[in-house]
Amino acid sequence: MTRYPAIAEHGMIGDLQTAALVSSDGTVDWWCTPRFDSPSVFASLLDAERGGHWQVAADMPDGSGVTVRQLYLSDTAILVTRFMTPDGVGEVADFMEPLTARTPTDRHRLTRIARVVRGSLPFALTCRPRFDYGRARHTLDMPDGHTAVFQGPGTDLHLQTTDDVVLRPDGDDVTARFTLTAGQMAAMTLTSAASGSAVAPQPSMADIYDAGERCRDFWQSWLRSSNYRGRWQDMVNRSAITLKLLTYAPTGAPVAAATMGLPEQIGGERNWDYRYTWVRDASLSVRVLIDLGFAEEAHAFRHWLRERVEAGGTASGDPLQIMYRVDGEPHLTEEILDHLEGYAGSRPVRAGNAAADQLQLDIYGEASDALLVGGDIGALRGWKALSKVLDWLADHWDEPDEGIWETRGGRQNFTYSRLMTWVAFERGVRAATRFARPADIERWTAARDAVFQQIVERGWHDKRQAFVQHYDTDVLDASLLVMPRVGFLSPHDPDWISTLDAMDEELVSDSLVYRYDPAASPDGLRGSEGTFNLCSFLYVEALARAGRLNQARYAFDKMLTYANPVGLFAEEIGPSGEQLGNFPQAFTHLALVTAAMALDEELGRRDGG
Repeated sequence: MTRYPAIAEHGMIGDLQTAALVSSDGTVDWWCTPRFDSPSVFASLLDAERGGHWQVAADMPDGSGVTVRQLYLSDTAILVTRFMTPDGVGEVADFMEPLTARTPTDRHRLTRIARVVRGSLPFALTCRPRFDYGRARHTLDMPDGHTAVFQGPGTDLHLQTTDDVVLRPDGDDVTARFTLTAGQMAAMTLTSAASGSAVAPQPSMADIYDAGERCRDFWQSWLRSSNYRGRWQDMVNRSAITLKLLTYAPTGAPVAAATMGLPEQIGGERNWDYRYTWVRDASLSVRVLIDLGFAEEAHAFRHWLRERVEAGGTASGDPLQIMYRVDGEPHLTEEILDHLEGYAGSRPVRAGNAAADQLQLDIYGEASDALLVGGDIGALRGWKALSKVLDWLADHWDEPDEGIWETRGGRQNFTYSRLMTWVAFERGVRAATRFARPADIERWTAARDAVFQQIVERGWHDKRQAFVQHYDTDVLDASLLVMPRVGFLSPHDPDWISTLDAMDEELVSDSLVYRYDPAASPDGLRGSEGTFNLCSFLYVEALARAGRLNQARYAFDKMLTYANPVGLFAEEIGPSGEQLGNFPQAFTHLALVTAAMALDEELGRRDGG
């Protein structure tokens, strides 16, 4: 087992309430249960010694003579890790059967099937759970050689194996060694449940095989709802599955990423907890899901968002908090887990997120766009709640805030925040007029026009000939790549083309795009970061809409080379092409889909398709 495998050397499996990462050496090194935002039971990704892991891999001394490859079964979330040696070829298939019910459960089962397809191959199993981010001890109960129960605080883990795999205690952990020959299979399941709960008897190989078939059928059936038939269908399908895996089925709320604490710079302090639902990120998913044809997921999230709006505001009087837990709970107290080493020594490791208390006015634009997209304005009660939000925003839009990038260097008059408040008023005025809903249209219209005028006067920098990050700087910001998409400017407007050219010169490095220059615009944090994948895909979309199709396609094709072997992206790309930040990131995969759709549409228009 590599002490800290590369972030990119992972695939993700999940059951729509939680998710696990599996490294390319067959190790489950990240799993939180029973929810995405629960404490971990496996977290060797953040501390190789204290975090805990579950490995099933080819048992070869020092890994000598083993070639390893990972792949997903086509159009599914079933991950296969293959081990190829001179004496045999084997694989481990990992999956979690989807839980589609709207009711949360504390029972989650991770299944691993080992098989050999050629020759003979020895396997080794090691299961070392560490509850509560590695802070809590556990006890081990082994009623027989095929069952081990790890008893932790509030949660038990039940490891069960088929007859070929005999478990042996190793302190409070377990190990096993077994050999399979061509055509043979063995299986292991790990079920989390509330302390003291009984689980089903040891499953048969036939039962486990049937569960795998149901998992495959679920994902392939779900994907048939997609209406995308463009040039990059495999990547779009993989991104759609990833977004679905990151969505909490009981509420319809997507999390920003499956992980916490993975660094934006190795050894740096930009190590955040992304296992929550950002209003911004999740709202942007609605248009993507609708565009792809996944109406049920879009409807579920919009219902969740309306509930947050109707529930009332924060203690400071804001109508919405910028992020919530997946069940809508607003308390995300940030703590430092000092006992964890951090990925490759990157500390501090943070659980919770203090940015939840920030003021980010742009979220009202994304939320309004999500609630009003497609001509669906929802129930009257939801409209009343949204109207109150826009009435509040009419009084508060002209305030400095922390901005989309959640900087900790003080509030500014961020141009992106103003842009999205313009979106909120524009969408509200349009919906109220079209559907004859009660609203203070005159006030919203006046606010919309005032925001527009302020952006073009104060957000525009004459010397730079570009729109800039905030009103008191000449720093560029890639978040403004959305200006044409939201309808603020035409993609061919001379001022927009000038801005795009300025970004191309300053923020773009071999088609990879930085968010901004933190040296020129201090964000209150030490260290640097890589290029931001979201921005790189926004850049592709902006180029395509501006008619620069050759440049857009080249940039897009190059971006796809940074995907990991199973098509997943983290948050950033480092200076040597390595993936950095939490993984996989929903924001990145959303932007990949929108870039693919825009580029495919523009290429089709050019080619007469």
